Amino acid sequence: MPDNKNQSANKEEVRLQAFLAHCGVASRRASEKIILDGRVSVNGNVVTELGTKVTEKDVVCVDGKKVSLEEKKRYVLLYKPLGYVCSQSDEKGRPCAVDILKESFKERLYNVGRLDMFSHGALIFTNDGDFAARLSHPSAEIEKEYIVESSLPLPRYLAEDFEKGIRVEGVFYKAKRAEELNSHRMRVVLVEGKNREIRRVFESAGVSIRNLCRVRIGNIELEDLEPGQFRELRGWEVQSLLKLCKN
Repeated sequence: MPDNKNQSANKEEVRLQAFLAHCGVASRRASEKIILDGRVSVNGNVVTELGTKVTEKDVVCVDGKKVSLEEKKRYVLLYKPLGYVCSQSDEKGRPCAVDILKESFKERLYNVGRLDMFSHGALIFTNDGDFAARLSHPSAEIEKEYIVESSLPLPRYLAEDFEKGIRVEGVFYKAKRAEELNSHRMRVVLVEGKNREIRRVFESAGVSIRNLCRVRIGNIELEDLEPGQFRELRGWEVQSLLKLCKN
C-alpha cells in the first residue's frame, strides 16, 4: 500500500536554500550565498531570490549541474592531513580534504567547520545541511580540543591569559580551557573558534607554532585514526553531538 504521507511530503514546497542543503550542496547559510551569487537555476532560470520555493519535481542546478535530494545521510570523521585545504575546490591547485573521501562516497560531502592548511586532525564531513548548520553555529558551543606544540618555550602565563581572554589587534580571543602540558606543549579547548585563533594568540606572545592538531570535536575523538584515514560516525555519535549543541 503506498505511503501517502511520504508522497505528499515529496511534493511539498520548500525554500530553495533548504532544498540545496537536503541535496548535500552546502549548509542552508552557505546555500544562501550560492543562490545570491547567481549560481543556481530552477527549471532553466537563474534564481537569486532567497524566498523561492521548489519541490523535488523542479529541475534545480548549481553551476549548471543538476542536484537531487539524497536519500542517505552521511556523517564522516576524517583525520585531515597537513597540506590539505577545506574547500570543494582550490584555485591554486592545492589538495582538498574532501577529495580523500570522493572514491568512497557517491554523495556530495562538505566539511563542518574548517582547519587551515597547516593544521591537521579531526574534521567532520556530511551531506546533512541541518546537522552542519547546528554543529557549526557559534551558539552551539561545541568544544574543539587541540594539542599545540611551539618551537620556543611557552611564555609562563600564556595558558592562564588565554583562559582569561586576550585581545589581539582589536579581536578578543578566549579559550574555554588552556593547559600547559610541558614547556613546549599546550592543550587548548575552544567553543567558538574564531579564524586562526590559536595561531594569532601564540603569535601575539612571540611564539611560533610547530604543530597544531585538533584531537576532538564534542565527544568525537580521533582515537586510532592516522592522517588521511576516516570512518563513518555511528548513529549514537551523531545524536550525542546534536544533544551537546546548546542552540
